[in-house]
This record gives sequence, structure tokens and C-alpha cells, in this order.
Amino acid sequence: MSEIDTNLGYTVTDFRNLISPIVDVRSPNEFSQGHWPGAINIPLFSNIERETIGKSYKRESRLKAILNGLKVTLPNTTKLLKLILQTTTKNKDKNKSLRIYCWRGGMRSSAFAWLARTTGIKTYLLKGGYKSYRKWVLNQFETDLPIRVIGGKTGTKKTDLLNYINNKKIHVIDLEGIANHRGSSFGSLGMGEQPSTQQFENILAESIEKFKESHATEIWLEAESSNLGKCRLPKSLYAKMKKAPILEIIKTKKERIDNLVDTYSHNPQNELKDAVNRISKRLGPQRTKEALLAIEQKEWSKACVAMLDYYDRCYEFELKKRKNINSINLSGLSLKSSFIKILNENLNSL
Repeated sequence: MSEIDTNLGYTVTDFRNLISPIVDVRSPNEFSQGHWPGAINIPLFSNIERETIGKSYKRESRLKAILNGLKVTLPNTTKLLKLILQTTTKNKDKNKSLRIYCWRGGMRSSAFAWLARTTGIKTYLLKGGYKSYRKWVLNQFETDLPIRVIGGKTGTKKTDLLNYINNKKIHVIDLEGIANHRGSSFGSLGMGEQPSTQQFENILAESIEKFKESHATEIWLEAESSNLGKCRLPKSLYAKMKKAPILEIIKTKKERIDNLVDTYSHNPQNELKDAVNRISKRLGPQRTKEALLAIEQKEWSKACVAMLDYYDRCYEFELKKRKNINSINLSGLSLKSSFIKILNENLNSL
């Protein structure tokens, strides 16, 4: 660890190398927009309180903002102390300590740290606060990354294959899992709430950092468009993915339909119909009608067939723009056999 001036705080690198819970003391709105993954939110101010204090800082003075902050914080001291003690009690480390940050590493984190220290808890502040962490996050996408993209028409179980991989030389980043979205009009069905784009970037950056710390030689990602629902891929990472070699997975049409039925048929009919209607202009009136009727009658294979041609044409259009493509037929193979075949054929890989 490098030399540290604890009065100024720890750099992002040194901060992450410490072992203790991370506490984000910003308001709930700030936290929900984006935070250090794994951090606990113990806000010093509510959303409204933060807005009021911020206005007093801009319109009046720094001193006035501090006084207003104290008026809010002091009555809540007991509650804050309880939360601090609960957080450190859950920590397995016998040395009670907390890593703390706010927006710029200023008054809020310093005030919270002072309060924690009154109970004998050691504190570590993040130099530059969350703002410095975000700078680190965005820099992660600018570095050279040995990316391989896994492609294939919809229903080829690309995500399942990626999630099956357990090889020290391959670091997998499940973009759809992080975004809670599969990328298509049906992408949100059966998935949890999506993170903000900012938080999506934070989690991605942490995964890239894990790759750098590992013995892996490649990062494998699924081919995606620039958007996964409301989550947008960082421009620099997306540009790298567009230039990366593609391993195209091929499966029979029947297998693909069966896979799609398994994935989507358990979702509510009204949600499936809404997803069809969202792409009705691109499907055309006839295919839209066929898909909606099939869903109504629970004829899931027919519903897939009605839409598969559209998705296949979209895939083929995008594939024509790419170079450095290797295709591998995995029809009829299990995930284990599929991965063995990929490694054995050594498609410009490992």
C-alpha cells in the first residue's frame, strides 16, 4: 500500500484494499443513482434536507450551510450511532472500522467519521469521495481489454453458456445479468428492477477490476446492442466489443424455439402481449396478429415462430457489419459438451 495522508483520505486503490464495511453517507437519491457496489447507505441528510442545505450553501454561505447541517444532524445522533454500531457488529473483522465516503470527500464524510470515532471505531475516508470513484470507473473502460464476444441468433442460450464457464483463463461478464435485461422487447420479463446506467457502469468497472486481479487472459461477453433496457453500455467499452472477435453459436431452429418457450412462456400473457405490441411496427400487422393470437391460445411455439424471422433478420444485418467471425455448431450439445467443443476447436482462443 502506498503512503497515505489520512487527513486527506485514501485513494480509490488504497481505499478498496482496506477490509471493513463501506458506508455511503449521501442522501438516498444520490445513493440510488449510483454508489460503490456493496456500500451501505447511512445518509447524514434526507433528500429534502440535503437540498435545503445545498441551497443555503449556494445562496448564503458555507458557515450557514454547516449550521443548518448541525441542526439536522444533532437530533439524529442517537439514531446514527445505532446504525454505525449495527454496521460494525455485522463485520467479521474484530478490529471495528469503517470506510466512509460522501460526494467529494468533504463535510458529510468527515462529520460522520467524527461521530463514528466517538464510539471507538476507526475510520477511513475516500479522498475525493464518490466523485473520484466515478472517475476511476470511467477510466476502467478506457484501458486495453482482451475481449471476445459470444454471438448467435436469439434462443441459442448464449447467456447460459457464459454463466456455465468455469475456467481460470476466461473472465465472464454477464451484461444481461448486471442490467437485469435481455436486450430485446421481451428483455425485462421475469427480471428484477434495473439499476441506473451509472450503477450499471459501476458494477461493470468492478468486474473489469476483478479480471485484472485474476489470472484470466480473456474477457468473454455476449454480443449486445448499445442499450439493455434503460442501461447504456459505456461508449468506449461498446467500441471495443464492436472490434472484438466473435464466436458465433449455431443451434437448430427447433432448439432455439424450445429454449425461448422455456424462457418466456411462464410470464403473464398481458406482459407478453405488451412486448409484442412494442415491436408491432417492425413485425408488421400479419406477424403481430399471429403472435398475439398464439399467446392468447398459449401456443408458445407458434408465437416464437411469428417473431423469430424479425429477430433473425436483425441479427444477420448486424453480423454483416462485423469481421473476424468464427462459427461453431453446438446443436444437440449440453452446456458442458458445448464448452469442451469450443476449447477443443481452439477458435483463435486460449
